[in-house]
Amino acid sequence: MKIAEECVGCIINQSIKVADAIDADESLKEELSSTVEKMSQEFSFELSPPEVASDVYEKMAEIANKEDLYDEIKQLSTEKARSFIPILTTRLQKSSNKLLTATKIAVAGNVIDLAAAVEFDLQEELEKIFHTEFAHNNFQELMQELQKAEKVVILGDNVGEHIFDHLFIEVLKELYPKVLFSYMVRGNPIINDVTLKEAHEAGFDTLCELVDSGVNTPGFAYNRANAYARKLFDEADLVISKGMGNYECLSPSHRKNICFLLKVKCEVVAHSLGQSVGDIICKLV
Repeated sequence: MKIAEECVGCIINQSIKVADAIDADESLKEELSSTVEKMSQEFSFELSPPEVASDVYEKMAEIANKEDLYDEIKQLSTEKARSFIPILTTRLQKSSNKLLTATKIAVAGNVIDLAAAVEFDLQEELEKIFHTEFAHNNFQELMQELQKAEKVVILGDNVGEHIFDHLFIEVLKELYPKVLFSYMVRGNPIINDVTLKEAHEAGFDTLCELVDSGVNTPGFAYNRANAYARKLFDEADLVISKGMGNYECLSPSHRKNICFLLKVKCEVVAHSLGQSVGDIICKLV
């Protein structure tokens, strides 16, 4: 996906969210806002929103002299997500369709998105997710691809959401024990996306193959990934892509068998999918 006019205002507004997150004084707020506003005049409409956002966030981090702009908030998101694990684990144990329940949990976690134009409440989403149908529903096709796959790559998205991804992969490993699962994360802190740091803390390194993609974008930009990440991505029988940023970077992609799992949180992505803001998506392409 290339950025649209609507994306420009959304990216500019990120400076306000960053200023609030780091408790910036008025001078720093003004510098962040004016810098991003100036950068927006030269945004390339040949790039995806995550590629544009990466340059903006790197500049804001430089101005704020803070490598991880959302480190404190990411920690809080992780703690909040962990608080739901006992009840979700119980729900999984009682489920008659464990894969569907785990997939819905993974999608519910996708609401933890600090870059989204529209924000949703995690508790509310978890209360209704199990009674909500996928607006685009390729769940049966996903199940069929998993049954014949040998190598599956899961593209991580946001911190907090990754706690639910861990639960998702636990179920995948239980149901498909012969499959080699790899979980791919960002190469450096960008917005509230999951990196090696948070993935290690959550125990992904003992759950499955944990991979630093090398990308500096809030989405898997293939051309920015390191050689090993590209090789895994190309050779996997199935890629499960979490969240809007990965969708924006991989629509279109040179490969097939990508399953996009996400919550629609902006009109641009809604239009691309032919769905509505608030819909949940399980789309295999």
